Amino acid sequence: MAEPQVAYAQDEYGRPFIVVREQGRKTRAQGVQAIKNHIAAAKTVAGILKTSLGPRGLDKILISPDGDIQVTNDGATIMNSMELEHQIAKLLVQLSKSQDDEIGDGTTGVVVLAGALLEQAESLIDRGIHPIRIADGYERACTVAVEALESVADTVDFSKENVDELMKTAKTCLGSKIVSKASDKFARIAVDSVLSVADLARRDVDFELIKVDGKVGGSLEDTSLVQGVVIDKDMSHPQMPRTVHDARIAILTCPFEPPRPKTKHKLDITSVEEYRKLEEYERQKFEEMIQKVKDCGANLVICQWGFDDEANHLLLQHELPAVRWVGGPELELIAIATNGRIVPRFEDLSPEKLGRAGVVREVSFGTTSDKMLVIEECANTRAVTVFVRGSNKMIIDEAKRALHDAICVVRNLVVDNRVVYGGGAAEICASVAVAKAADEIASIEQYAMRAFSAALDAIPLALAENSGYSPIETLAEVRARQVNESDAKLGIDCMGVGDNDMKRCRVFDPLVSKRQQLLLATQLVRAVLKIDDVIEQHSIDE
Repeated sequence: MAEPQVAYAQDEYGRPFIVVREQGRKTRAQGVQAIKNHIAAAKTVAGILKTSLGPRGLDKILISPDGDIQVTNDGATIMNSMELEHQIAKLLVQLSKSQDDEIGDGTTGVVVLAGALLEQAESLIDRGIHPIRIADGYERACTVAVEALESVADTVDFSKENVDELMKTAKTCLGSKIVSKASDKFARIAVDSVLSVADLARRDVDFELIKVDGKVGGSLEDTSLVQGVVIDKDMSHPQMPRTVHDARIAILTCPFEPPRPKTKHKLDITSVEEYRKLEEYERQKFEEMIQKVKDCGANLVICQWGFDDEANHLLLQHELPAVRWVGGPELELIAIATNGRIVPRFEDLSPEKLGRAGVVREVSFGTTSDKMLVIEECANTRAVTVFVRGSNKMIIDEAKRALHDAICVVRNLVVDNRVVYGGGAAEICASVAVAKAADEIASIEQYAMRAFSAALDAIPLALAENSGYSPIETLAEVRARQVNESDAKLGIDCMGVGDNDMKRCRVFDPLVSKRQQLLLATQLVRAVLKIDDVIEQHSIDE
């Protein structure tokens, strides 16, 4: 019996084309399965951050593609640095960023809460409850939780002379950071910097007037608050004076160089006389520029651009100290602090456009040759700079982030001076209130409300677990005491001081921060529960 002939396609060399069935064919999940996939991604991201929650939370090492190492437990920084591909995971990054932009603190807590809400929603979906009914129940529960927090919130009284309560709240924020050993000093700096720029009558804080800068060297204890501006520059010539008193500053964005035509040009120099003429022309133009600066009364020049050695030498000869290569943001801050105007052309210089400062001095650090310029006693006394010191770049970067969170917390109290208690006390209080409200509802939304109550318990559970306690036993004990004693101040004793009263332990959180956490997490969960398909967009080539 003859074997059957097999026909196959060949290329021009007689080699057969091998057709392989696509192994990794993509399948699109829809409906409930898609929502479950989204929830799984959110739970994974929340699980990463959960171990960083609280004063005993663990840090993460983030390694960039370039090999740079970053050690942090700041939720927003971790979320921004992770390279996430899943769409819902990216939504959680935006959630954390929203909390950071709006409030500045609570970035870890909001992601953990959103993950817990989605985890609880998954079990409800398995029981056949429609995702929209779950989302409606969550929103109802969120309203109850916010009302419960507002009812137990305490008002913090403070003034520029009495800042004890602000210090307590700032120290609570710094307790979980790498700078916790120097939390007293950093809390004081955060409070002083905010009160320096705050308008207490209008309850407004202008963040543009607070600059945070850092330099490697020294220890965290060497960090200081400068009533003025610090820039990482020095005088352009080593023989220029290191200190300028009663400084009248010309802030320039035009370079010290002869004017050049904007079109393509070529200059042929064929003799020594022509070269000398050109040299004389340049010198004359330099002197004209310097004279214009001196005529308007300036005794210090701060320039955005550089200038060559000849211009630098002429500035020294004319006894006009100068600073070059100052960046745009620093230039703007100097202009705000000194009440000066940024001048784009030498012809526009006039006495009223000069910035004014009591003293401008160059500061050196220890045995290193690092120098920085400090502008103090400015015309606008509200501008301040926090100058962070640390043993390496990693410590300084984390200290800057910690300080930003503390400054934001103090800012929140200036805007709204109500506080709730930390250590999970606020979440337990809200959880109890939501569970109680769920018992009075006849509709199916009561299940979603009880799930919301259980999700709120995820925060104190994580705090207890990170502090080395048995999480379920610790939470059950504190929750029972809150219910029996009607005391919303009881929370998890994370630091092991033997007291669950968060008011006595001085653990405070601004009410606006907790409220924003609840609202943002609920909005994100509603959005996720309404997404039942992800459609990738592709450009179609005509």
